[in-house]
Amino acid sequence: MTDTTQPKLTCRTDRTLIRAGGRSERFVLVELEAPTVARDASRRRPPVNLAFVLDRSGSMQGRGKLDLAKQAVDEALARLDPEDRFSVVVYDDRVDVVAASHHASDKARRKASEALVSIEARGSTDLAGGWLTGCDQVARHLVESGVNRCLLLTDGLANVGIVDPAELERHAGELRARGVATTTFGVGEDFNESLLQSMADAGGGHFYFAASVVEIRDHITSEVGETLDVVARDVTLEVTAPETVRVDSMAPFRTEARGSRTLIRIGDLVSGQVVRIVLRVTFPFGEVGREIGALVGVTDRDEVFRQAEPALAPVALAWRYADHPSNDAQPRDRDVDRVVAQIFAARARQEAVQLNRQGDYAAAQKALAGVSRRIRTYASGDPQLQEIAASLRMEVPAYAAAMPEMARKSRHWAASNVARMRTADGQSVKRPKA
Repeated sequence: MTDTTQPKLTCRTDRTLIRAGGRSERFVLVELEAPTVARDASRRRPPVNLAFVLDRSGSMQGRGKLDLAKQAVDEALARLDPEDRFSVVVYDDRVDVVAASHHASDKARRKASEALVSIEARGSTDLAGGWLTGCDQVARHLVESGVNRCLLLTDGLANVGIVDPAELERHAGELRARGVATTTFGVGEDFNESLLQSMADAGGGHFYFAASVVEIRDHITSEVGETLDVVARDVTLEVTAPETVRVDSMAPFRTEARGSRTLIRIGDLVSGQVVRIVLRVTFPFGEVGREIGALVGVTDRDEVFRQAEPALAPVALAWRYADHPSNDAQPRDRDVDRVVAQIFAARARQEAVQLNRQGDYAAAQKALAGVSRRIRTYASGDPQLQEIAASLRMEVPAYAAAMPEMARKSRHWAASNVARMRTADGQSVKRPKA
């Protein structure tokens, strides 16, 4: 493979002055661009090791959901190379391994396709059993130099086996630590989007929502395509700052504080992917004129960023303590403000969806209106910030009564993609082509 563009790392803070006489919060917009890698005959992509786990409970019979899911898996298998591995698992209240993990030879793919034909919908939903069986298939043949991932598709609630969301999320995190990522696909209106989202976040994968049966194929195709296009594995953002400074990620990536270092686990990046992460930095009291700084760097399992030419150097940031009048008068970086506002708006929308489902309509409206007011306090005539605040305000009446479930899921999905800086259909954001 030949690199056609080099990776990039930029960091911008919304304001550079911090308050000497009180605690300050400042936001940092980190933009990381993965290298664009063009394949050639001399170097192949890293191998992949995938498990396709399909819900075959009775509800999957409706609207041909199971048939289309089987077709999507069949098409995905056709894209694999002989060096790749795959397995296929189906589940209702019973779990069956349709195809045990095997190299993706023509014969193995053909046998799996033939076996899928006879799978029919039935029974209840042992989501945990099916998913863990798929993860076990991946883990048994872990490809150290490749991408190991379990793809879980369901249209219902976990009602057999492990059903506790916190326990399932914990398992997803533990599997990720062992090298097995989890991506989830929710179909229709009866699944638990919070559960599937938390499993994907903890598992270092992605969450997709298929409102229609056609989208089942689209999302599986998209996820497999991204898996085949990974250029940097286990990417981590590392922020070094004094221990008195707290660093939090506004994106739902797993974050670890280790003394003066904060590690933000981004996961795998595909060729040309652009990731924008907002950090919230909280400062202690300090003396006027004193400076305080932070260093933002990137690491990954295969040292792709370190081995770039030139190597991707850490970015230094600095803030200075000042009095209240100076802080109040300082200019703001509007580009950072806009991204921060989008993140807060997305989080408010997801909270409002959950409150609406619980029947607390007043609290759902308050969640949106409160963030709208907060954004207006610093919009100061900026049209884009005003538009973000206005859109939240306009949505408030929609939460005054029970929403249709499909509307709730669509709104949650849209907000989820904004919070994770992905496109409207859940795909990676890519560097614009020159």
